[in-house]
Amino acid sequence: MTEILLIPGDVPLRDWRAIYRGASLRLDPASARAIAESAAAVERILARHEPVYGINTGFGKLASVKIGDDDLATLQRNIVLSHAAGVGAPSPTAIVRLMMALKLASLAQGASGVRPATVALLETMLAKGLTPVVPCQGSVGASGDLAPLAHMAAAMIGVGEIKLDGARLPATEALARVGLAPLELGPKEGLALLNGTQFSTANALAGLFETELLFQSALVTGALATEAAKGSDTPFDPRIHALRRHAGQIETAAALRELMAGSAIRASHLLGDARVQDPYCLRCQPQVMGAVLDLLRQAAATLATEANGVSDNPLIFPDTDEALSGGNFHAEPVAFAADMIALAICEIGSITERRIAMLVDPALSGLPAFLTPKPGLNSGFMIPQVTAAALVSENKQRATPASVDSIPTSANQEDHVSMAAHGARRLLDMAANAMNVVGIELLAAGQGCDFHAPLASSPALEAVRQRLRDVVPMLDDDRHFHPELLAAADLVRSGAIVAAAGLGLPGLA
Repeated sequence: MTEILLIPGDVPLRDWRAIYRGASLRLDPASARAIAESAAAVERILARHEPVYGINTGFGKLASVKIGDDDLATLQRNIVLSHAAGVGAPSPTAIVRLMMALKLASLAQGASGVRPATVALLETMLAKGLTPVVPCQGSVGASGDLAPLAHMAAAMIGVGEIKLDGARLPATEALARVGLAPLELGPKEGLALLNGTQFSTANALAGLFETELLFQSALVTGALATEAAKGSDTPFDPRIHALRRHAGQIETAAALRELMAGSAIRASHLLGDARVQDPYCLRCQPQVMGAVLDLLRQAAATLATEANGVSDNPLIFPDTDEALSGGNFHAEPVAFAADMIALAICEIGSITERRIAMLVDPALSGLPAFLTPKPGLNSGFMIPQVTAAALVSENKQRATPASVDSIPTSANQEDHVSMAAHGARRLLDMAANAMNVVGIELLAAGQGCDFHAPLASSPALEAVRQRLRDVVPMLDDDRHFHPELLAAADLVRSGAIVAAAGLGLPGLA
C-alpha cells in the first residue's frame, strides 16, 4: 500500500479505509504551525491565572475546583491514570491504529492545545508499530471515549501495555525498544488525548468498511443463487427501478443484470418455465440491497464528517486566546451511524438466508432436496441452512439500536450519553456473522448451478464458481462440512469472490 498523507480536516474516506487495512501514514508538515500556535495559546491563557476548564480546574463534576500552577502536570497525569478504567478484551490492532490516526488528525488541527512533541510521539508510535493495549469496554460515548482513549494516553506516558512485533510489553519497555521516552504531559494535554469520539468512530468506520465488502459479496452470491434457482432477471429491468428513483436500487439492479449477463442458465428460463414470479428473496434484491446501499452511504457521510472533525473539550482558539467549553465529545452522530450500519448488516444476512432456505426446498427451487443428489441417504445442505438461520437471529438481536439508551454518569453532570462505543463495537462481530451466511450461500448457489450442467452461467458468475471450486469441490455425498464453511467464508472475507466477479460493483465513495 502507498503511504497516506494525513491532511487534518480533509482526509477522504478511502484513506481511512486504507489505514484500517494497514497502510502507513505521515502527518502533513503544513499542520505544524497550527499545532504550535494552539500550544502557545494555552500558555497565554495560563498566564492570566483565570480558571479555565480542563487546563487549571478539575474535570466533570469537579470542574469548579481550581488547581494551582504547581499541580498542573500532576492534574493531567492523574486524569489519564484515573480514566484508564476499561475492561474486556483488548481491541483489535487495526481498530487501535485507526483510533490513533483519527486522534492524530484531530489534534493536528490546532484546536486542542497540545504541544508539537505530543503530536509527534503519536505519529512516531504509529510509524514504528507501537499499538497500545486498549480494553474494548468502558465508554458510553459522551464526554468522549474516555476510558479507551485514556489507555492510549497511558501508554504514551509509559503506563500500561503496548503491542510491538506481536508481543505485549510494558509500555516503558516497548517505547525504549524503538528509542522513545515516555511523554511528560503539559497543561491540557491529558484531557485533549482522552477526550473525543475516536474510539467509537474507529469501530464504526471498521464496521462500515467490512459491511461494504459484505454488501458487494452478497450481490454476487445473490446473483448466483438466482441462477441456481433459474430465476428471472425481468425484475432487474432498469425501467422498473427508474420509476422509483432510489439511486441505490437503480445501481443494485444494474449490478445484478451485469453479473448475470450472457448466462445460458438464464436463457433456459425463457423456454417453457411455468413460474410467473419468483419469491421476494430473488425478485426484490434491488429494493432491499439498494436500500442497504443508500443507508450505508448515509452512514459513510456522517462518519467521514466526524473523522475530519475535532471532538475534544475545551477547544482552543489561538486568534482570541479563548478556551471554549462545549459538547463536541458527544458521539450521537456516530451512534446513529452505527445503528444504521447494524440494520444494514442485519438485512443483508436476512435476505441471504432466505435464498439459502429457498434453494434447499425442492418445492421452491426445483432442485434436489437439500441440494444433494441422494436425499435421505445424505442430508446435504440441511444444517448449513440451520447455521445461517442461527447467525441471522443473533444479528437481529444485536441490531437493536444502541443510541436510544442513556444512563447518566459523573454524578449527573453527564446526564445524557450516546452509547456509541458499544453500538459501533458490535459491528465487526455482526459483519462476521453475515459473512458466514454469505459464504453458505456461495456454497449452496454453486451447488445448485452444478445441477444445471452442461448449462453455464454468465462469465462473471462462472469465474466466481471456479474460484469456489478451487477450494471446495461439488458435494456428491455427505462429508465434513465445517472446513468447507470456513473456506467459503474466507473467500468472502478476503474479497476473493468480489475480485473473481471482475466487475465494478457499487460501494461507498
